[in-house]
Amino acid sequence: MLLTFLLFFLSAAAIYFACEFFVNGIEWTGCRLNLGTTAVGTVLAAFGTALPESAVTFMAVMFGGSPERKDVGVGAALGGPLVLATVAYAVVGLAVLYRARRRRAEPCSLVADQPRLASDQAWFMVIFVAKVGLGLLVFAWKPWLGLLFLAAYGIYVWHELKAEDETLDAGGLEPLRLRPRDPQPSLAWALLQTVLALLVIAWASHVFVGQIYAIGVWAGMPARMAALLLSPVATELPEVMNALIWVRQGRERLALANISGAMMIQATIPSALAIFMTPWHLDAPLLVAAGLTMASIAFLWSRFRRGGMRAGSLAAVGLLYLVFAAYIVAYLDA
Repeated sequence: MLLTFLLFFLSAAAIYFACEFFVNGIEWTGCRLNLGTTAVGTVLAAFGTALPESAVTFMAVMFGGSPERKDVGVGAALGGPLVLATVAYAVVGLAVLYRARRRRAEPCSLVADQPRLASDQAWFMVIFVAKVGLGLLVFAWKPWLGLLFLAAYGIYVWHELKAEDETLDAGGLEPLRLRPRDPQPSLAWALLQTVLALLVIAWASHVFVGQIYAIGVWAGMPARMAALLLSPVATELPEVMNALIWVRQGRERLALANISGAMMIQATIPSALAIFMTPWHLDAPLLVAAGLTMASIAFLWSRFRRGGMRAGSLAAVGLLYLVFAAYIVAYLDA
C-alpha cells in the first residue's frame, strides 16, 4: 500500500501542475478565438477537464466484461454530477473565503455572472431529472434516448457560444508558458500547450483513479461503491484544480463557469454512453446520489437567480457530499 499512496500523491501533484499549463493555454486559446469569458469556462475548459470522467464511463460500459464492471460506468455517470454540485462548488467558496481572509477583506458576493449561472443550473436540472426518471423505467427502446442527451449538449454549446459576453483581454493574461517572451502567442502555440497539458492530465488522472480503486478495495469497498463515492472525486480533480488556480488569480467567474460547463457534460455525454450500453436502472445508492445532487442544484439555482450567492453559502453545499459519504458507510455496514 505504500506504493499506492505514493502514486496517489504524485499523480495528484502532476494533475495540479498540468492544470496550471492547461488554464494558461485555454485562456490564450479563448482569447485567440475571440470567445467570451464565460464561454471559455463553460465550453473549452469544461470539455477538456471532463475527458477523464467521460473516459472512465466509456471504458467501463464499452469494455466491461460483466454487469458489475458496467455498473462502474453507471456509478461514475451519477457520481460525477454529485461531486461537481457539492465538492467542486464548495472548493470555490472556501478558496474565496481564504483569499478574503488573507487580504483581511470582508467576503462579499461572488464576482460572476450569477443570472447566467442560474440559467446553467436550470438547464442541468431539466436534463438531470430526465435521466434519473429514465433510471426508474424499463422499456426496450430506452438506449435510443441516449441520442437526446447528446443533442441536448450540442444545443447548450450553441447557446453558450452565441451568448454576448466580454472577451478575454490579452493584456490581462499571464504569458503563455511555452512562449514566455512572446506577448502575442499564436493560436497554434496556445493549442499545442493546451493539448499537451490535457495529455498529462489524462495520464495522471488514469493513475490517480487506479490508486483510488486500490484504496477502495483495501478498505473493503465494492467496485460500484468505489465508482460512486471515490472515482468521481478523482476524475473531477482537474475541475477542482482549475477552480483553485482561477480563484487564486481573482477569476472566480472562470472557475464557476468551468464547473457549470463540466456539469452539463456530465449530465449528457457520460450518461448517454451508459444509457446506450447498460440497462440504466438505478438502485438505492444511485437514487440517493441523484437526490442530493438535485437538492444542491436547487439551492444553487435559487441563490444564483437572485444574484445573492456569497462565498460562505457556496462552501456550505459541500456538506451534502458528507451526507452522502455517511449514507454509503451506513449502507455498506447494513
